[in-house]
Amino acid sequence: MVKNRNNRRRARWVIVISLWTFILAVFLGFIAHSLLNEIESIAASFMILLFVIILGIIFDLIGTAAAAADTAPLNAKAARKVYGAKRGVYLVKHAEKVANFCNDVAGDISGIISGTLIAIIVFKLVLTIPYDQAEFYLGILLAALVAALTVGGKAWGKVIAINHSTEVIMIVGLVITRFEKPLSWFKKSSTNSG
Repeated sequence: MVKNRNNRRRARWVIVISLWTFILAVFLGFIAHSLLNEIESIAASFMILLFVIILGIIFDLIGTAAAAADTAPLNAKAARKVYGAKRGVYLVKHAEKVANFCNDVAGDISGIISGTLIAIIVFKLVLTIPYDQAEFYLGILLAALVAALTVGGKAWGKVIAINHSTEVIMIVGLVITRFEKPLSWFKKSSTNSG
């Protein structure tokens, strides 16, 4: 009976995370596409692409750290009421979902958006270069560069995540706790007024 309940929870998680991935990919892809169409500067377009790549690397680092971290040092910090440790414990206890969201959802969305941005940047560059094969070669070169930066960055991030998992999770826990404070104030004020 417990096994069936766990299987149902996992199945529900798979459906929910798949739907959220679809919604986020459409939403963020639309925003990235719209934003790049408004920006004339190719340098600014490259900066947005670099930001998306770095975001994908950071999320991959967090997901790996959650899976690699041990709860014992985080529990000790939480017992001493170290700011952010409680959220850090939560992340490690839910490492399967955290890793799935950070590594797969955020990573795949980052890849999809990067591909969209590459297409838009190549289109902009082709307009400035009169060479017939420019689109073909620029597309391959830019895609290869983005792939190399992404894979290299994630490899570097995994080394940090595995060797310093507790520190990474503590930083993430601290950031989540900081963002929770204003949101909890908003939640309290909206329930008091209703």
